[in-house]
Amino acid sequence: MKPPEPARARIVGEWVGKAEADLGVAQRVLGDDDPFLNAVTFHSQQAAEKCLKALLTCRGIEFPKTHVLANLIGLVETRDAALAKSLLDAVVLTPYGVEQRYPGDRPDASPAEAREAVRLARNVRDAIPARRDSPVRGPKGRPRKNRDVRDILLLHPNISRIVSFVAGQFRRL
Repeated sequence: MKPPEPARARIVGEWVGKAEADLGVAQRVLGDDDPFLNAVTFHSQQAAEKCLKALLTCRGIEFPKTHVLANLIGLVETRDAALAKSLLDAVVLTPYGVEQRYPGDRPDASPAEAREAVRLARNVRDAIPARRDSPVRGPKGRPRKNRDVRDILLLHPNISRIVSFVAGQFRRL
């Protein structure tokens, strides 16, 4: 069952806010003098996953609980094959969402892998195109046109505080 439009807009905003927070953490940790590279790759995967889930929610496409980016991109393909094709490079992020978090499942990330993971997460975020059917409404209640999913951040006024808090928690480790 699809949520009504105001609820969907709120949910999309929450997905995007969480995605931006994950990407912000990945970028900040990567910029540290001695970065925790596995944290960078994990948060990059999470950012890409949440951006895809925001897009699917925005389009009214139901999705299962999964960390497998290929499955989510496959759902995007049901509505927009060109967009799905442009996102395919991001599937290499999938192992960072689960496997790399546990000992013995995968070697630790290298600096090059961490940089590439952040690049791929940014690409997913930036590839989410403007959509006329976005549930986000302008100030007079009219649908916004020519906006991308990142504009939904306007619905999440505390995003900079969230990113700063999470980044501060990593610095304390």
